[in-house]
Amino acid sequence: MNPLRTVCLLMGIFALACANSGPKSMNSMYSSRNSIKNSLKPTDWLSTSELESLPSLNELSLEKLERMSVEEGADLLNKLYHLTQVSENFEPSFAPKPSEIQAQLITPNNQKINFKLNELPKIAKEQKEFGEQEVTIFITGLPQKTETIKKATRKLVQAYMQRYNGDAPEPSNNKYEDDSSEKRNPSSSEEDYSTSWKSKSNKPSGSLVVIDLGSSMPNFKAYTTLDVEQTGAKIGDVLVQLTDKADVAQETIHVIGSNIGAHVAGAAARQFTRETGHQLRRVTGLDPSKIYAKKSQSLTGLARGDAEFVDAIHSSAYGMGAPTRCGDVDFYPNGPSDGVPGADNVVEASMRAVRYFAESVVPGNERNFPAVGATSLKEYKNQNGNGKRVYMGISTEYDVEGDFVLQVNAKSPFGRQTPAQKQQNYHSIHKPWKMSSRDY
Repeated sequence: MNPLRTVCLLMGIFALACANSGPKSMNSMYSSRNSIKNSLKPTDWLSTSELESLPSLNELSLEKLERMSVEEGADLLNKLYHLTQVSENFEPSFAPKPSEIQAQLITPNNQKINFKLNELPKIAKEQKEFGEQEVTIFITGLPQKTETIKKATRKLVQAYMQRYNGDAPEPSNNKYEDDSSEKRNPSSSEEDYSTSWKSKSNKPSGSLVVIDLGSSMPNFKAYTTLDVEQTGAKIGDVLVQLTDKADVAQETIHVIGSNIGAHVAGAAARQFTRETGHQLRRVTGLDPSKIYAKKSQSLTGLARGDAEFVDAIHSSAYGMGAPTRCGDVDFYPNGPSDGVPGADNVVEASMRAVRYFAESVVPGNERNFPAVGATSLKEYKNQNGNGKRVYMGISTEYDVEGDFVLQVNAKSPFGRQTPAQKQQNYHSIHKPWKMSSRDY
């Protein structure tokens, strides 16, 4: 029997013994824990045989999760998560150094530079135009091992290449090309993109940095034991050096994190504020994950206030992700659920948040994802999608607050563009780094 199964079994037996000793002893046992932990008694929802059948953290892999249905994967991850929350000894223990994290810079002229994260300030300083326009920093949260994850990252990189450089989609032999399974007739915004976008004088320009934190985690155990605060603090220190040594203004920086990387992004932004006294302009969480390992009596993870504006997209709220609101505005495509339409497993469902955001970044698609204030898909449908309209993705306005629900398509294009007459008098086009209500 592997160690996790032994621990699970012992916890189950112990919880059963405590339950038999009566309500008073149970209340005493859990009095120091929060309300979530109060409800986590393994034998209330798992039999001894089920506890024994659970895989160890070393045995679980992304490939195995991709072979399960959304419901099966979500059920397994929730069981493992609950068990780690019951265990008093399950604490964060893995925190890669910046010198161990691979990163890549995509410059305005499409140059791709690979380096270790600790070298970012030096690399940025060598780039003549770095920091003069928008700087987007994307932190991955899962290793680039499966095609689903690789594809989502490619889509985001391609979208920013188009947005910053005004380039049309690359030829068929390029790794950033759309997959043939999703080839379709271009939308009206895409048809005139190549002829009209390049001529716009107000075209956003900037640089994209991909911090591949996900690939620094060798296995699922490293993922679940990641020290979010320590890892985020190290990345935050690099961002401080970036502003100091490369003369990058913090108001030009937009940090995006996927999965566990969303929480690391929040921690990095908090560290930046502690060190400089200034806040980054925006942090975006793409399907913020469950945080398995947490230090006792401390708060961790992405939260409102980490930057001047924090937004989140929850595409697998009850699967790989977490349903908890963690931003000024939180979007729930098709309402809080295990997954989203078209996603066959929890990994794909989690990566859909990256795909949705990437789609909104492509010029002309900024308003592809209209959302309405609601806490469930049922409430959204009862309103017939009416109400104050907010756009999920790159164009989310900085003065928005609350929970929003929208419906999405099962295949690309995922956004359900709103008819023009419904878009009038709501929100203006997103300004990459300058808030309309503040003067910098």
